[in-house]
This record gives sequence, C-alpha cells and structure tokens, in this order.
Amino acid sequence: MLRVLLLCGALGCGAGQAVPLTFTMLQWTRVSDGSSVFWGNASLDGQLSHLLEGFNVTQVLPLEPPDAWARRQQDVDTYLQLFSQLVKFFSKERPINYTQSLCCHLGCQLFPNGTAHSFYEVTLNGTAFLSFHVPSATWKRHWPGRDAVATFAEKELMKYSRTTKDLQHFLNTTCVGILQAQSARTGKQSSRSHAPLVLGLILGAFALLGIAVGIFLCTGGSC
Repeated sequence: MLRVLLLCGALGCGAGQAVPLTFTMLQWTRVSDGSSVFWGNASLDGQLSHLLEGFNVTQVLPLEPPDAWARRQQDVDTYLQLFSQLVKFFSKERPINYTQSLCCHLGCQLFPNGTAHSFYEVTLNGTAFLSFHVPSATWKRHWPGRDAVATFAEKELMKYSRTTKDLQHFLNTTCVGILQAQSARTGKQSSRSHAPLVLGLILGAFALLGIAVGIFLCTGGSC
C-alpha cells in the first residue's frame, strides 16, 4: 500500500515563527526473504512532486518534459533493479529470517530571513539508526543495544565522499537552491532547469540507501 506523507514544516516551527519553504523526501525499503519492496515520495513547498511505488517513480508536478522524464524514470528503474539483485546476492551469502525496514528522510528548509536548515535521518525498523550532521559533514549513530552494527555503519559511510562531502553539498547547496528558486517565482523556465536537481537529490538518497542496506545485511545484525 502506497503511503503518501507530506512533511512540509515537520521539523518544528514553533508558534509565532514564520513558516519556511520546505523540500522533503521520504523513501522506505523493506527487505525480507531476499526480496526488496520500495515506496516513498518527495514534496516541494507543500506540493507532492514525485511518488515511488515498487519500481515505478511518477512525476506528479510537470517539472520535466516527457522525453526528459522518461530518461529519469529509466535511471531509477535501473538502479532499483540492481539494488534488488544485490539484496538477493547478500541473502544467499548470509540468509536472514527477519524483516528489515529502512527509512531515509532528508530535505531542507528556507526561512524568510534567508537562513536555511538541512537534515538527513535514517531509521532502521522504526528506531533512529543514523543521522547526518550537515555543517561538519559527519555521521552520528543513534542505534541502541546492538551498537556495534551502528558503529560499523558509521565507519563505512564516513569512507565515501558521496555520503559526506557530496551529501553535504546536496543538502546545503542543491536543496536550498531549489527552495530559493521556488521563492523567487521566476517562471516556467526556472522550474524546468531545477527539475534535474530534484531528481539528483532523489537518486543521491537511493545511493546512500544502497550502502546502508548493504551494511546491515552484510553484518547480519538483527533488531
């Protein structure tokens, strides 16, 4: 069942504070018996922009022309197919008899005074697992109990620029730039030019997801 969760403003603007513009993405993966199930969504300034269900990603807002969007869809499908094959391989090498559910929640907020806030949080089976501290481009573990699994994941993620400096750039520059353009309301040409950035952010999240899932499958850490 597809879950559509729009979390604009969800990072807590207290009473009396100006409401920020927000870009958020939620992406879930459930792994069980060697199979992967995907679903998620992205929203831009309170409007649903993309949906993911299984291997299908849908552009809800007309941010890209049909030919360009068809290429983006193929990219997503290729990644998800490869991801599923990787999970099957891991499952054969080290079978697990329990379900793993991973959620990546990321995005940014732009406030009227020009300040911005970015975030990336990962939960495993509903429990806080890792978070990314954007200013320092470092990962922080939150996993209770089996801390060795989170420690290993944190160590591995810090090895790759895609999950540190590149992710920091995505959140501080790309994501905030999308909101600045949205705030400026510069017309259709601007909307089209920023669509690849939206898709790039989504694909960047998928890449991180693949590393994280590989980590907990390889370590065989049950929850």
